[in-house]
Amino acid sequence: MQFKTRLEPQLGSTSIGCEDESAFPRNLHSTRSMAASIKNSIVFVTGNAKKLEEVVQILGEKFPFQLVAQKIDLPEYQGEPDEISIQKCQEAARLIQGPVIVEDTCLCFNALGGLPGPYIKWFLEKLKPEGLHKLLAGFEDKSAYALCTFAYSSGRMEDPVQLFRGKTLGQIVEPRGPRDFGWDPCFQPDGFDKTYAELPKAVKNTISHRYRALKEMSDHFALQNGPTKSS
Repeated sequence: MQFKTRLEPQLGSTSIGCEDESAFPRNLHSTRSMAASIKNSIVFVTGNAKKLEEVVQILGEKFPFQLVAQKIDLPEYQGEPDEISIQKCQEAARLIQGPVIVEDTCLCFNALGGLPGPYIKWFLEKLKPEGLHKLLAGFEDKSAYALCTFAYSSGRMEDPVQLFRGKTLGQIVEPRGPRDFGWDPCFQPDGFDKTYAELPKAVKNTISHRYRALKEMSDHFALQNGPTKSS
């Protein structure tokens, strides 16, 4: 079976490259019905079309399940990355009532003891890539790492949430490249002289933290019979 993404057509479908979040379905009942009708489907919680595009490009056609993309406003949990991922996934599974995947991304500065970490979304919103770079102005150590965690739930609350992690080491630099994807302009992965934003997608998608986490998840599911829907 080839990998496909599905968006609820009655509520507006979109191409993978679309940046309009309003095109993502928000009706959970419709999403549950669609997921139940599609064999080997998993609901992927995202309202970010750029993220969906990157996930699709990385997984390609070898991933054996179909994604039903759904925007859900989950609570902003606090804690360590694993704890946040588990709580987000459990809440999404409760709402979806079936197999679900959520993603959580951290950008961690070694000089700051791992901050901003899971709170990078809020740091970026207030400071922009330039501000993130300036956070380390007083530190000699500019090293950082990007951490991505995909959390999967079968939809059965008694089953443990499974975590798949990917980590890419790099440096925080003065922003360079397009500004259409978060903090990519100020993160330069080790071994490259370009930032995430400057790298061709085909290159970034073979070394990124998201790629490594998705590969771990894909390899895991390839060895299984597939996620089981809750009854």
